[in-house]
Amino acid sequence: MADKSKPRRGSMGYSPRKRAVRQFPRISSWPTNESSEVKVQGFAGWKAGMTHILMKDNNPNSTSAGQEIRKAVTVVETPPMKVLAVRGYRNTPYGMQTAGEVWSNNSDLGPDGLMPRLANDTRGKRDIDEGRKPAKRAGRIPLRNSDNMEKSFDALKNESNILCEIRLIVATQPALVKSIPTKTPEIMEVGLVGGDIGDRLDWAKDRLGDFIGVEDVFEVGKDIDVVGVTKGKGWQGSIKRWGIKLLSHKNSKRRRQGGNMGDFGTAYVRKTIRQAGQVGYHKRTELNKRILRISNPEESEITPAGGFLHYGEVNNPYVIFQGSLPGPAKRMLRFRDSIRPKSDQPEVEITYLSTSSKQGV
Repeated sequence: MADKSKPRRGSMGYSPRKRAVRQFPRISSWPTNESSEVKVQGFAGWKAGMTHILMKDNNPNSTSAGQEIRKAVTVVETPPMKVLAVRGYRNTPYGMQTAGEVWSNNSDLGPDGLMPRLANDTRGKRDIDEGRKPAKRAGRIPLRNSDNMEKSFDALKNESNILCEIRLIVATQPALVKSIPTKTPEIMEVGLVGGDIGDRLDWAKDRLGDFIGVEDVFEVGKDIDVVGVTKGKGWQGSIKRWGIKLLSHKNSKRRRQGGNMGDFGTAYVRKTIRQAGQVGYHKRTELNKRILRISNPEESEITPAGGFLHYGEVNNPYVIFQGSLPGPAKRMLRFRDSIRPKSDQPEVEITYLSTSSKQGV
């Protein structure tokens, strides 16, 4: 008689299941296209919570075509982001490396001291002289002269023939979001695509120091990728972590672990053996999440009665996604153009959006 067998549980593509380095995820690759229009490829926002909507099913191949269907949706608050700099990359035998960057002279990130420190800036010295704590400027934005923006851009423009990619350096505005505890802006890269290198450099130069909104980046009805850090569950056993089967109650020592972890001769435990460890707080990318609405609270109310659970009110522009997104409320999520786009989706037609209380009353 043949031995019993079954598929393994838990994809090895997600191993090792270690804690993420930080809550602020990093995007390492951006899709390319042949469009002549220059376009930003990424954005960021804070997860507020979930609700439900009624929408018309405009898919002609669906069994419920033309009818109202109910969908669970996730609301993400997305205040505008500030363009701090433009960076150029060139190809080398060791991969892409920075060829140069241009920082805006108008990069003030707010009144909390997280602003650029110019070469002739003496505010830190004055703070110390007057007995106040110096502002927090260390390392967030590089030290530079106030008049080197044009020189840096000309130097980057002269090397456009060797540049392979242009990206923007942008900053979030957490000070506008009342529901999150941190007010420190996060600085990140977003892709820039369309046209040639010269077109992208000119486009970026015109917008240095300005703000971009989520409506400038994405459109309703499109599928985009969402990158986030999942909800952490701490150290868990192999039953919860991998879903392995309980051992027999006649087992001599324990039931909630794997039976055989390797041979006795070498006493070596392979990394594929399912053991206890960290569960959750992993960086994950969910592909092709559909945008159902991009709106402003002034145009349409989105906050449910009593506020979103563990979040509160949404006071900035927001995006509604179909389905769930990784992470708990208040977790920052990053978005990019779909790297594996699907065919065109039917038009979105929302007929009802629930703002009833989520407090369980």
